[in-house]
Amino acid sequence: MKHLIRNTLRSGWFQRAVGFLAAEYLRLVWLTNRFTFEPPEVYEIVEPQMPAIFAFWHGQHLLTPFIRNKPSYRAKVLISKHRDGEFNAIAAERLGIGTIRGSGDHGGSFHRKGGVGAFREMVQALEDNYNVASTADVPKRARIAGLGIIMLARESGRPIMPFAMVTSRFVRLKNWDSTTINLPFGRGALVGIKEINVPRNADAAMMEQARLDLEATLNECMRRAYEIVGRPEACPPPVNSQADSVGAASG
Repeated sequence: MKHLIRNTLRSGWFQRAVGFLAAEYLRLVWLTNRFTFEPPEVYEIVEPQMPAIFAFWHGQHLLTPFIRNKPSYRAKVLISKHRDGEFNAIAAERLGIGTIRGSGDHGGSFHRKGGVGAFREMVQALEDNYNVASTADVPKRARIAGLGIIMLARESGRPIMPFAMVTSRFVRLKNWDSTTINLPFGRGALVGIKEINVPRNADAAMMEQARLDLEATLNECMRRAYEIVGRPEACPPPVNSQADSVGAASG
């Protein structure tokens, strides 16, 4: 029985079916939530700076394809090579987002998880005028920003645009990143506070400061987003990574 279930989960038809259903469900969620944008002119602010690197937390990713509100906004998203990533990749591509498969982890598993190739592909995508979206934290270290996205900004010279997208109605899973499954027929908020730039000549200290800045900005975006939809109590408490900066720097 276990063998049958494992084979089914790995089969192409099953993954395509789940990806298709996930995409259409998320489209329903997007269309049936009344979204507030903060600042209201967020697209007017961001558009002149494209292509950009859009950063968000793990577990808060399901609605992120909908930040692309014009066909002219070309975008690719980094998705892991894990089996669960196949569902996400199929859903993202159905929603008009290109995919880059690999890991944003710059720790010991960077080469094993396809990180080197994915990093090069992200740099190339930015050079080809694609926006690139990626989680800022790395697997098993929720809401602690890693250096991968900071390295991408330094290498490419493109700004990081941290943001949060939340809805008033949701189910939150009890997994490592507290994945939030957004529900239809409620209120939504998209919040982007500021951009973060990393100079091409940034040294280790400057990159660590940028990492902390990104972390604090994402936490504030998420706090403000839940406040806007009337659910301030739903915002997870921030994780203070300064006391764990050595571990985060390797992430």
